[in-house]
Amino acid sequence: MKKIDMTHGSLWDKILMIALPLAASGILQQLFNAADVAVVGQFVGKEAMAAVGANAPVVNILITMFTGISLGANVVISRYTGRKDKENAENAAHTAILVAVISGFFILVLGQCIARITLEMMSVPDDCLDMAVLYLRVYLCGMPVIFLYNFEAAIFQSQGDTKTPLMCLIISGIVNVILNLFFVIVIGMTVNGVALATVISNGISSMLLFAFLLKGKTPLTIEKQRFRIHADLLKEMLQIGLPAGLQGMVFSISNILIQSAVNSLGTDVVAGSSAAGNLEIIGYFVVNSFSQACTTIIGQNFGANQPERCHKTLMISLIESWIVGGTVSFLIMAMSHYMVDF
Repeated sequence: MKKIDMTHGSLWDKILMIALPLAASGILQQLFNAADVAVVGQFVGKEAMAAVGANAPVVNILITMFTGISLGANVVISRYTGRKDKENAENAAHTAILVAVISGFFILVLGQCIARITLEMMSVPDDCLDMAVLYLRVYLCGMPVIFLYNFEAAIFQSQGDTKTPLMCLIISGIVNVILNLFFVIVIGMTVNGVALATVISNGISSMLLFAFLLKGKTPLTIEKQRFRIHADLLKEMLQIGLPAGLQGMVFSISNILIQSAVNSLGTDVVAGSSAAGNLEIIGYFVVNSFSQACTTIIGQNFGANQPERCHKTLMISLIESWIVGGTVSFLIMAMSHYMVDF
């Protein structure tokens, strides 16, 4: 990869170079999730479509906290990169990967214990409750690799490389769509088929990034013998990541309350809400990509003791996110009817 020099030169183009691939990654990921909903809706039925959609806020609240911690890892690695402290940057990267895997297994076990009771508390309609529980249980098996991908992507992002995670996501997304069709149409599986396809495709993307890290495809070197948790670096990650994760969880909790109200209206409404939600979140990914780019660049410039560039990065990121995010939101509203029909 060609490293982006975030501590010198123009910021307008650098923010776009980081943000746009991030936005594309989020949108592609959502399109692949929409493919899950479309496949079960077309070949299984509206109950299956509602079952997948009812799980969205549950999955979000399970992973939001650790997504925040991955943001903390990004900031810490970026800061040490800006200071040209390669050893601590690499130690932070090794710590982040271990935390991702351990956290993933923790959520896997916890989620299996509370899957049914959580969905029952959310008033998921009886005609799709069993399928919703089945989908969630299978999906939870992918938590370790889903977390691993997020933390690995944060490592690449801290070095200014958002294209490699995007390429891996494209590959895994294509596999996901193919497996969706194979498991549902050929084998005859239902929601467990699309959930299994998601687990396998996420495993592929995380393993590809891990292989790139081991082969030195970033300025940081990852070595198997160096994997251990550095308590001081983990503390730094948590100091930044936990508040971000808690903030995200507040939104996730509110979404669960909203989804519970939607669920009480019946399967048809849940299915419609699921389809609309896949469009709504595209706008979020676009705006969020600029915040992530801003965080990465500010992290490096803070480490390089350049506060003026930090302030300038924030202002430029806000302007660009308003322009790009506003344009995308307008297009979604203008074309929403056709996109939902599709």
